[in-house]
Amino acid sequence: MAQLVMTATLLPKLASLLSPEYSLHRAARGEIMFLKVEMESMQAALVKVSQAPIDQPPDVQVKLWAKEVRDLSHDLEDSVDKFMVRIRTDGLDKSHTFMGFIDRSLNLLTKAKIRHTILTDVRDIKSRVKEVSKRRETYKVDTVPARPTTTTTDSLRQLALYKKATELIGTEEKSNELVEMLRKGDEASAKQLKMVSVVGFGGLGKTTLANAVYQKLKGDFDCGAFVSVSFTPNIEKILKSLLHQLDKNWYHNINESNWGEAELITEIREYLRNKRYIIVIDDIWDKSAWKNIRCALIENECGSRVITTTRILDVAKEDGDVYEMKPLSITDSKILFYQIIFGKEYESPHKQLIEVSEKILMKCGGVPLAIITISSLLAEKHDSAHWSKVYRSMGTGLENNPDVNGMRRILYVSYYDLPAPLKICLLYLSLYPEDCIFKRKYLIWKWVGEGFIQPKQGESLYEVGEQYFDELINKSLIQTMNSKWYGGFGFSKKKASHCRVHDMVLDLITCLSQEENFMTTLGGHQYESLPVKVRRLSLHTSKQEDAKVLSTMNMSHVRSLTVFKKSFSLLPPLSSFPLLSALDLTNCKQVDDHHSMLICSMFHLRYLWLYGTYITEIPREIANLQLLQVLDIGETEIEELPSTFEQLCHLVYLRVNSWIRVPYGSKNLKSLQELKSVIVMSPSVLIDLSGLTELRCLDMKVIEWNKSFEEPFRRCLSGLINLQSLKVNGCHITEDPECGNLLLPGPQQLRRFIAPYCRASSVPRWMSSLSCLSYIVIMLNTLGEEDLHVLGCLPSLRHLNMDVCRHTPRQRQAWPVIGATGYPFRCLTELRYVQHAEVVFAPGAMQKLQILELHLGTPDTLHQSGYFDLGLENLSSLQQITIMLSFSKDRMGEMEAAEATLRKALDMNPNKPTLNKW
Repeated sequence: MAQLVMTATLLPKLASLLSPEYSLHRAARGEIMFLKVEMESMQAALVKVSQAPIDQPPDVQVKLWAKEVRDLSHDLEDSVDKFMVRIRTDGLDKSHTFMGFIDRSLNLLTKAKIRHTILTDVRDIKSRVKEVSKRRETYKVDTVPARPTTTTTDSLRQLALYKKATELIGTEEKSNELVEMLRKGDEASAKQLKMVSVVGFGGLGKTTLANAVYQKLKGDFDCGAFVSVSFTPNIEKILKSLLHQLDKNWYHNINESNWGEAELITEIREYLRNKRYIIVIDDIWDKSAWKNIRCALIENECGSRVITTTRILDVAKEDGDVYEMKPLSITDSKILFYQIIFGKEYESPHKQLIEVSEKILMKCGGVPLAIITISSLLAEKHDSAHWSKVYRSMGTGLENNPDVNGMRRILYVSYYDLPAPLKICLLYLSLYPEDCIFKRKYLIWKWVGEGFIQPKQGESLYEVGEQYFDELINKSLIQTMNSKWYGGFGFSKKKASHCRVHDMVLDLITCLSQEENFMTTLGGHQYESLPVKVRRLSLHTSKQEDAKVLSTMNMSHVRSLTVFKKSFSLLPPLSSFPLLSALDLTNCKQVDDHHSMLICSMFHLRYLWLYGTYITEIPREIANLQLLQVLDIGETEIEELPSTFEQLCHLVYLRVNSWIRVPYGSKNLKSLQELKSVIVMSPSVLIDLSGLTELRCLDMKVIEWNKSFEEPFRRCLSGLINLQSLKVNGCHITEDPECGNLLLPGPQQLRRFIAPYCRASSVPRWMSSLSCLSYIVIMLNTLGEEDLHVLGCLPSLRHLNMDVCRHTPRQRQAWPVIGATGYPFRCLTELRYVQHAEVVFAPGAMQKLQILELHLGTPDTLHQSGYFDLGLENLSSLQQITIMLSFSKDRMGEMEAAEATLRKALDMNPNKPTLNKW
């Protein structure tokens, strides 16, 4: 097994020590230069080790040497961090009084002592480095044969094909077989509860098959649900999810209840007593969990059906029939393989590619996950030499041993192809429990706070992190949870906000993470023995036996701590974590003001996530956290931040409650790149915000908007030259002719403008100067010709959501006509138009529009002939249209006539779009 490069965060710190800021003595600078050069050389050797072919793992001695380098780099990084923090904190806020002069004088002496200490530490580590270097020569680490690197793609591949391939290829035949098993039997047995268990090893598509059958049959049943169990099941959570899905209206608050397992089981049995239900219980790992859930599934005579999926044959045999999941056929494997590489419409590849692809598919063994992983890897380069090298590195496994270990060998190939920073970012995902859905944005900020993102010229750390994330999706190592609706505004997102890690990928990275001592988790996969020095700790357990394990662990080396809800009560005191640089206590309700005082003494913190805790006050000592970059205090009870908050000059991300007052008088917050849920109570706050020129994302709410806000609002936008996303609530956007139509210099990179509850008299004319603007949510008093002209001429506009508040009846002949000229909307793919849509689509209009949503209402002009003749037949790319018709019961005939008119237009549309009604 190749070793992970662990010096990624150390080398930048060694380089920064050489800067004038730390004023090191010449001797110390020389020693650090030596260490930096040696560690760079060792890192190069580790990279070479990590690129060895999987079927030629490094020698045991090489692995021991790599472990020694890793431990050495950890210890060196600890010493460097301690030095940096002491230098910074000993210089905090000294007054200009006589006593302040004394303090500053003593501080100079203290810093001299600190610098002497770092010199001593460095010399001690230097001797260890020399010993490690000698062993490197002895074990001939540099002679390890390197695997040639491959070029990575720059952009995220579209997931639609991936989704269709995994859900459809080879699934139809299997779903028919499974449906037949559920329906077979005589009339008497058809009334009994019937269970079928789908069994097979990870990656075969058990969940996909079960879901396909569930979607196909659920319309024939009174109610249904689809729940996942996972490796470490939370039975109460599973039962609550089951109830909520069975009846979302009746059990909409079930997650807030205090019911235990017994009460939940009783409630489910009572609800299902006289109902014909279909339920899928996905991913069962042990008999005990299944037995608990099985108790809730009452055996009535209504013809109910239950489908389970599991990797374990003994669990599958517990109840009902067993459907053994088979791999894809050779034909289906080829279809899936070639579609992902070449696209849906592919021609037969070159003969040499066919030969090597057949060898690769043999090793994939018909496992969809393996095929998707390898084909994503091969999609970058269509030449037989590259494909042959990938094939040789795959080793053996699936063709002889179809189990989890064989699956890992397939996934290893994609993992080892990643550059070192992406390997670290992927391994970091081992902190999440199985089936955990996480938000893309927050994961990227975690990477930033952990120091995993390598800076690039001209790009923010978050932007680089997005590229990392997209590449992991591109390698099929992260799954996106695509949702049609975004933020309540009715648009699908190009980049899904919610994601998860496939079980088999999680299994792989957990194994690697344990081997590298990268992440220690409690509550998930079990350890044979815990590491002596824990560096990163993730808790997703509430078991008291795990509290005993925690009490025996030495927390003095922990750099990162993530706690999932109820696990916090098991922790030792936070003071036990002196080197903590990343702390995530999201939704830990036990965290209060007592803990916030302790947190403010954690000088090493760079990442602090307190979202959903019970903290009510941030103390003045927050200024101690001079290294803090990422801070989230949303959904807390905090109402105001202390003035010392301004001293957090390295902060790049801040989310607060929408009612918190944030001090902006200081220029020290100029590093901020994302500011969420900030409240604006006066025009002066807008002026202060305009000085945060590094902002990429701003989410603000204006209180008691009046005319005095208008000019400061424009000045604010004009100053935010790097702004890419703006969400604003509470203001009334108006046009002042004296201000001109442009924002100068303005946010020329603005891509998203979201103002769902801010009435605008018209579309702001300054939008016309924003060539990157692609996503708009806006509320207008009325819609005029000039508004359509501004929006239609935006060169990058792809998503438009308009809510028109006032209806001013006008003859249909006076409606704006959207055509190929005038209002071209050349890039628009999604349009949502709320309240009395009065537009006509002429031939050639909106040639890229795919999704359309119209709220037509019941206008006073309904009697006009042709009111619903909107020209929908002219939208040549339209795939889906959703229309809301608001008719009273006594006018149902008119609604049917309107619907008939709309359907006629869609039948004439060459693309045959689907029609959804509300």
